[in-house]
Amino acid sequence: MSKYVMAYDIGTTGIKTCLIEIDKEIRILASATEGYNLYVDEETGVKGGSEQDADEWWSAMCITTKEVLKKCRKIKKEQIEGISFCSAMQGLVLVDREGKCIRRPMTYMDQRAREEIKKGIAHGVQIAGAEVTKLLKYLKYTGAVSSSVKDPIWKYKWVEAHEPENFKRIYKWLDVKEYMILRCSGEFVMTNDSAFGTLLYDTRKGHEGWCKPICDMVGVNIEHMPEIKASTEKVGEITKQAAEELGLAEGTAVYGGGGDASLIGVGAGATEIGDTHVYSGTSGWVGTVVPEQLVDAGAMMAAIVGANPETYNYFAELETSNKCMGWVKDHLALDEIGVFLKKYGHKKDDLEEESFNLYDYLEEVIDRANPGSDGVVFTPWLHGNRCPFEDPNAAGMFFNIHLETGKTELIRAVVEGVCFHMRWMLERQEQKVAKYKTTNAVRFCGGGALGASTCQILADILQRDVEVVDSPQNIGAVGAAACIAVGTGMIGSMTEVKKLIPAKITYHPNKANKAVYDRNFEVFKNLYKCNKKNFEILNG
Repeated sequence: MSKYVMAYDIGTTGIKTCLIEIDKEIRILASATEGYNLYVDEETGVKGGSEQDADEWWSAMCITTKEVLKKCRKIKKEQIEGISFCSAMQGLVLVDREGKCIRRPMTYMDQRAREEIKKGIAHGVQIAGAEVTKLLKYLKYTGAVSSSVKDPIWKYKWVEAHEPENFKRIYKWLDVKEYMILRCSGEFVMTNDSAFGTLLYDTRKGHEGWCKPICDMVGVNIEHMPEIKASTEKVGEITKQAAEELGLAEGTAVYGGGGDASLIGVGAGATEIGDTHVYSGTSGWVGTVVPEQLVDAGAMMAAIVGANPETYNYFAELETSNKCMGWVKDHLALDEIGVFLKKYGHKKDDLEEESFNLYDYLEEVIDRANPGSDGVVFTPWLHGNRCPFEDPNAAGMFFNIHLETGKTELIRAVVEGVCFHMRWMLERQEQKVAKYKTTNAVRFCGGGALGASTCQILADILQRDVEVVDSPQNIGAVGAAACIAVGTGMIGSMTEVKKLIPAKITYHPNKANKAVYDRNFEVFKNLYKCNKKNFEILNG
């Protein structure tokens, strides 16, 4: 018998709320989206700042929940088995005893804590950006190391150094979805994968939990860390107040869910060892399911704890992926947008549909340019970069522009640049994961996977089959629904989720485009090496 759940995908720029049916497949019955602000740099009052307003998250969640229920009136709120979450990870949400935010949450993109990371770990004799003795201690307990300025430890230390009055008010340190769980249920909890994302989590078998030796080493008060729960566990119930604001039934079960790095692969159906998925949303990444912890400190890659306790996700991240196409839409394709609006009209009553149609139109523009963009190469580092090199000074660029270069070549080069970076991360990953008999095909998901031209470009650049599932922009919510399905026994394990999420279309690589893409890819990799010092001069 079909079961109905409500799943929330809380991203960097908006929330996607889905009413989902779980039966022989996991099927989205209705969805709604609502945006919110991202406050960066001068809007935060500090260079490198990246913050959001937790009340805006909650407002967007309430709006979209009611909208989804309105779209699917045949399903009553009392029929919903539970709610679950997928969200951006490595945020810092500091709350007091009443559950109120002490300050605006910092996002995973925040890179203000440069002095804090220097004092905490990036000093003395270093390997991969970390002082040697601390690096070894980290690897012993956690299997990873907090050597990125964007890691939440250093944001926490920044608050301690710069906002002492706020620091004194801290009751618990939460991540994004954990705050939403608190708002729904009144429970202060954190799931295993989010706990690992703090890089304060002991991953040794039999010792799983908050790691006091690491907390003491980096100066974190372990009392600030909440109770840890499983992603598939019921962690609470919707309170009366939250039920009234959301339009859901009081007492509806709230499940732990997971972070986007944990659940997007699940929602894409990449759940077995060796399965690889590529995600292109605001940020992007390459992830491969592995049976053990792996780390490549030099490339800032590690096998992270996920929603499945039996496996890990070997993970490499790009800070700005499909966000680059948002930049194109806002700053480069203005003439094309004018043509689009004139040709297709302006539908103020359905902005989401208009946005999809606009991106479809930009896909038509991309197809007018030749593969390889006539030698133009774009670097997608619009907010620094993390893998396979960590550099907050790295920035985007167009390289090799001539008088005959047109806007179509520039727009196509942006898509190719994102795909080149995915290839770079995947090739570095394969140095570690090839022994697990990785699949030739990769699952491509996120908003970037909505465009057929983008999917084909990725297949051509990777020279691998690219598989896309239904509603690839909503697979975070599908992964969150899977947590409920496993938690209630509807599905036996996370591995079995793959059977419920088949690929809808497969793109095969065009071998005729291999040579031009191999050539441009070599140039792409050289651009960072040749410009590292220039980035430091301009942005350091």
